[in-house]
Amino acid sequence: MKELDVEVDEAVAFAAELVRIRSVHDSAAGTAEAPVATLVAQRMRDFGWDPVIEEVAPGRPNVIAVLDGGGGPGPTLMLEGHTDVVTEGDRDSWSFDPYVGDVVDGWLRGRGSADMKSGLAAMLYAAKAVVDAGPFPGRLVVAALVDEEGLMLGAKAFAASDLAGGVNAVICGEPEAGEICAVSKGAIRVKVTFIGRMAHGAMPQHAHNPLPVASAYLEALQQVQDDLQAQHGEHEHLGHVYLTPTVLSGGDVEQINVIPGRALLCLDVRTVPGVDHEALVQRLTDLAQTVGADAQVQAQVEIVDDRPPVDTATDHPMIVALAAAHEQVTGSPAVFGGVPGATDGTILTAHAGIPSVVYGPGGKWIAHQSDEQVEVAGIQTCAQVYAVAARQYLDNG
Repeated sequence: MKELDVEVDEAVAFAAELVRIRSVHDSAAGTAEAPVATLVAQRMRDFGWDPVIEEVAPGRPNVIAVLDGGGGPGPTLMLEGHTDVVTEGDRDSWSFDPYVGDVVDGWLRGRGSADMKSGLAAMLYAAKAVVDAGPFPGRLVVAALVDEEGLMLGAKAFAASDLAGGVNAVICGEPEAGEICAVSKGAIRVKVTFIGRMAHGAMPQHAHNPLPVASAYLEALQQVQDDLQAQHGEHEHLGHVYLTPTVLSGGDVEQINVIPGRALLCLDVRTVPGVDHEALVQRLTDLAQTVGADAQVQAQVEIVDDRPPVDTATDHPMIVALAAAHEQVTGSPAVFGGVPGATDGTILTAHAGIPSVVYGPGGKWIAHQSDEQVEVAGIQTCAQVYAVAARQYLDNG
């Protein structure tokens, strides 16, 4: 095996190219990840790889390269990133063009620079270094998936594929400030519709008003959250369980004299390892039906998405290799942390049973904010760590 030679400057330049492409999923505007996926696939071909492009929704292709090490049997390690970004929001809140993709004072600037086009670029060049260094046992799978910022359609499609069954571990390159995050919060997105009876505001006796019911449900949710926090405590890396109302609607300001027939409430539930999602969903459903019953208001509970927490053992060979690589490259011991949200790794672990860890360049809290940027040195470091970790895991796995 030759020494690993990671082309870190090229990785930074490629990340900048990716940032300059607005890969926001917007069905009305007809934009999505396809242009970024095309660029990723072409770069893979430039490396001599043979990527497969699989469309999981119109204009939304996964790009996957399978790289056989040629060194005999061994594990399969997946390096994973996503190609979509969130909207830039109000452009006036940015001090520079959201898609400028330039480097200023050692920082790569633009939407998706941290979350997570830098991590994706670093992974591509890390895999190239491993392949160029000569034969290795097993395989590398390099995947650029779509829709991580939405319902994670790309990860769900991959998890359902035959290839997923042969993957032994996955590193996701999300921005975690160089922390090794073997745990991630779970997420449940809940939509509750309260259905009553519409009537004139002057005659409330003829209505079944869903608004007070929605209010009572909100109040009762506080006790559910208190119970969960008391039961599970504060997780070392993830903090507390939270049940957060994010949408509340009912009625029409143009018709204040009308008692509405419906009210909608949505919840963003964030859990920690140990929380029984099925039991929690049942409790939320029973509660909604109970608070509506006395007011003759029907409750309909829909689970929009359910993502269980991730809790990968820190002694898993992939994480051991990643921690050793971090220390080798940086000269400092690895720091362990947790992901406050869900990632594609959540889906790959839950749906395909693939042990996952999250490690990547960029601050934990810069994602989705204005003036998003990532330190160039962090991209270079992560590219080197990915390469060393991959080689160690494949050699020893």
